[in-house]
Amino acid sequence: MQHTGDEVLQDPALAGEDLSTQRVLLALAVRDYGDDDDADAFAEGIDQQLDIVREWWQTPGPLPAFRQVPPPELKTRDDIENFLREQDVRELSGRALLLFVTGHGIPGRSDTHFLRLPASVEQRPLATAVRTSDIIAAALDSHVDNVLVIVNTCFAGSMHAELAALHKDIRHSRRRKCNLDVLVTCGHDSKIQVLRFPTLLRAALERLRRNAGITTPHLSVPDFMAEYARGLREDEERTFKLQRLVDGGDYQPSPCLPNPGYVHLPEVLGAAQRHEPLAAEYWLDRATGRTQESDQGWYFRGRKKLNRAVASFLGPESLRGVLLITGCAGSGKSAVLARAVTLSDPVFRKEPLYKMAQDSTPQDTLPPEGSVTAAVLARHLDAAQVAADLLHGLGERPVAVGATSDPAEVWSRQIQEYVRACGQTVTIVLDGLDEAEEQLRIIGDVLAPLAPFCRPLVPGQRQEEDAAATAPAVRLLIGVRSSRPEGSSSGGAVSDELGLLRTLKDTFPTACVQRTDSDSSKDDIAEYIAALIGDAMDAATVQDVVPAVVKAVWPSFIDARLAGDQLRSTTDPMTLALSEGWHTKLRRGIRGLLQHDLQQVQGLPPDVALALLQAAAYAKGQGVPWGEVWPTIAGVFLVPKRLAAEEWDTMIEKLLSGRLSGYLAHAVEDDRRVYRPAHEELVDVLLDPDAGLLASGGRNV
Repeated sequence: MQHTGDEVLQDPALAGEDLSTQRVLLALAVRDYGDDDDADAFAEGIDQQLDIVREWWQTPGPLPAFRQVPPPELKTRDDIENFLREQDVRELSGRALLLFVTGHGIPGRSDTHFLRLPASVEQRPLATAVRTSDIIAAALDSHVDNVLVIVNTCFAGSMHAELAALHKDIRHSRRRKCNLDVLVTCGHDSKIQVLRFPTLLRAALERLRRNAGITTPHLSVPDFMAEYARGLREDEERTFKLQRLVDGGDYQPSPCLPNPGYVHLPEVLGAAQRHEPLAAEYWLDRATGRTQESDQGWYFRGRKKLNRAVASFLGPESLRGVLLITGCAGSGKSAVLARAVTLSDPVFRKEPLYKMAQDSTPQDTLPPEGSVTAAVLARHLDAAQVAADLLHGLGERPVAVGATSDPAEVWSRQIQEYVRACGQTVTIVLDGLDEAEEQLRIIGDVLAPLAPFCRPLVPGQRQEEDAAATAPAVRLLIGVRSSRPEGSSSGGAVSDELGLLRTLKDTFPTACVQRTDSDSSKDDIAEYIAALIGDAMDAATVQDVVPAVVKAVWPSFIDARLAGDQLRSTTDPMTLALSEGWHTKLRRGIRGLLQHDLQQVQGLPPDVALALLQAAAYAKGQGVPWGEVWPTIAGVFLVPKRLAAEEWDTMIEKLLSGRLSGYLAHAVEDDRRVYRPAHEELVDVLLDPDAGLLASGGRNV
């Protein structure tokens, strides 16, 4: 089966596109060895190779799609030379070129490798076959910035010395500036198994789509080789692993290698998405109050007084200052900050979700458009990482740091320089400070130097308005956990506050403090739960159910979200709402809610689900990646029970697609998607050996 012209994209030259940005896929596949005993089976195997290569390199992404040239019918040497000439391969320019060569190979007696053609005579390769290195040279010595050649022929590994010599003849400037790589699938004395390459390549493609978790739109050559090798049996590793005969020396993602697992997130947020798209998902999750990532609802309700304070702080009359949003664990601090980040974002304000938010909130609680400059989640970050993320949020690239310099100090000075030079008020939102790795260093080395820019102007001070407007100015909106003051019905701060909140107030003496756990938050939680379950029950029933739930979960919005999700997802919400057993679990907080969900989960054994959640809680950094890591850690928590690797993948898929996914948040670390518990309070519960999460509580709830 030959690929026809209507299966490829239009030639960019004909479409008037910029050839310097084009990406091209060329395939030279010899399939019709008519005199061979296994000719038909070999031809079918070649077709499967071309199919999977075409599918892989059709992966969409941010760069122009690959122009896939139909593979020519190859019988003689002239057919190959005509193809190279017609496609002008030696003079080709562009961003990326993938050249795939497959067929039978002939090992020469002088370390020369030949591509065997149907008309070739094995005893006369010089006259009747083609030097494989000549085909490779046409691609490597072209004008394309990034070239990857994959050769799947018998004895391809024998080209090592030949290609090393060839590489020296490529002009030095090209070798220095461009990325040139050659991969081969067979050793110097190995014959190809025609179906092995497409089988291994398809398995790698499926892993990347399913569980590899690589978030970049392109793969590095080492990543591609590693994913391919994961499908090899132990006895195949020496024979059929990919070998890199020409090494471009670059471990960065290559435009030659689209990532089949790449998911383009819609640009719902602008500034918050600029550095890290999945960070935008964090702000959306918290702001909307949604229970699942796929939920398109806006459930944030209540907290009008608090939101007015935030909107006023972000308004044009407030050019400088510090506003601390504080409260006990789970009381909705992140939601308040995330609401400010999302509703101030110009890109988000064009989305239907913004219309829903507008319809459910007073106008004087909406922050002005563009009022937030940078938003950073400090969870599990050190001071240098927070400073770097702030710079990215400001649209700046962190400067290079010398071996003897402190990155946090260098980048902190860069932030200060930006503030002085930008000519406008810089508004920074920082969430999760209490979950950071270097809390005091973040305050002392990154935030404290901004204090002079945060100080409000003295009323009555004689300054020209223009000078005041252009003076360096910073607004800090910071979320930090603190214990709820005892004996204060209003939830106001008391004089003997300790911990981070006290440190922040000492650092910023003029800072304002707003709490999320005052008595009035009971009404806020009631509105939130009603919004979550409004579609599952009639209004009268909602009115009857909500007060009892609020009484059990206050002041935790996290518990309220989980309880609301359980009510809206059960087949009989009224029975659940009236169940004394369920209310007993509610009063236990997040432990009881998780215990209930573990008992109710379908298609996923509770002990396996718990092991996976515990593994995510145990993982350090930003979370646990899927791949081989998550099953390995979870297996420790599941002992003595054991699951095969494919069983773990199935279980993880069910976990991430079911109701228990609401207990997880995701992030990116080292270009891998990672998963972690949605709240630090949940981490404590999951790692508590005495939590009794699998204890039988009956199924009548």
